[in-house]
Amino acid sequence: MSRAYNFCAGPAALPQAVLEQAQQEMLDYRGLGLSIMEMSHRDNVFVEIAEQAEKDLRDLMGISDDYAVLFLQGGASSQFAMVPMNLLGDGETADYINTGQWSKKAIKEAGRYGNINVAASSEDTNFSTVPLQESWNLSDNPAYVHYCPNETIGGLEYSFVPQVGDTPLVADMSSTILSRPIDVNQYGLIYAGAQKNIGPAGLTLVVIRKDLLGKAANNVPAMLNYQTHADNDSMYNTPPTFAWYLSGLVFSWLKKQGGVGNMGEINQRKAEKLYHFIDHSGLYSNPVEVISRSRMNVPFVLADDRLDKPFLDQAQAAGLLNLKGHRSVGGMRASIYNAVPEAAVDALIDFMAEFEKKNA
Repeated sequence: MSRAYNFCAGPAALPQAVLEQAQQEMLDYRGLGLSIMEMSHRDNVFVEIAEQAEKDLRDLMGISDDYAVLFLQGGASSQFAMVPMNLLGDGETADYINTGQWSKKAIKEAGRYGNINVAASSEDTNFSTVPLQESWNLSDNPAYVHYCPNETIGGLEYSFVPQVGDTPLVADMSSTILSRPIDVNQYGLIYAGAQKNIGPAGLTLVVIRKDLLGKAANNVPAMLNYQTHADNDSMYNTPPTFAWYLSGLVFSWLKKQGGVGNMGEINQRKAEKLYHFIDHSGLYSNPVEVISRSRMNVPFVLADDRLDKPFLDQAQAAGLLNLKGHRSVGGMRASIYNAVPEAAVDALIDFMAEFEKKNA
């Protein structure tokens, strides 16, 4: 079977080695006569899988015992509500930075639960820039500061980690987690939907400093309280077992690739290649300021949008899939997460060069 190169923003490419292992174990997991999908989450075998996945994730990200790691359902969008439900007390204010569509959604949802201060926004530049931190209008004593380090839709990425003192920093890392080293200790809470760099859709990771647990009001439902999940090892209810298992395989694969340090170097190289080609092209362009360009999601537009459909049709025929940009911004977008090999970027550049030559 010949596999295509998948540039989808999410659900995204998974490592072929992981898919092959899951395929081998699908019907009969290690001689037990049943699939992972049929196994109780209380079974010692699955508990071992879950514990190993958490251990590998902690190793990869350098997560200390000061943090709880939660494997949840609901996608990152559920975290737009769970964060303020758990961290924003009565009469308190939370600060949000607006740098794209996912930030906007988080701000709108958080506004249902308390006072929200939009401390900075780049909407006036059509989200092509990240506001310098010196320009932010932070509250005097916010409950937390929330930002999205990488906006998947617009391809906008922070080149810095916000410095907010003792205030908990909350980050939606759905599209950057595990793509490079980070210092987890700079954050109060990190959340990420799985379907980009972790595993299949259906699982959401939350890494939360333990001193931030237990702050939810009494009327917050048990399923939306981080303390509930921390107290029950993410098994208060039946978790998404297959997604958890597959994510564990991805963590193991990442360790075999040399960890997030090596992946960061590969991802930097992939992005630099693609941006270099775009910047030296007469047909393609990228709208984001250079210092704020995403290493994971590379949007680009063609000089003549009448060429969009032929470009996509011919790309698909060449085995280059899911290059259409998000409906809210148009154009094209190549998402080049960990599981997208460097050869895929090389093939995309070759195709783009040939397409430009034919349509100059």
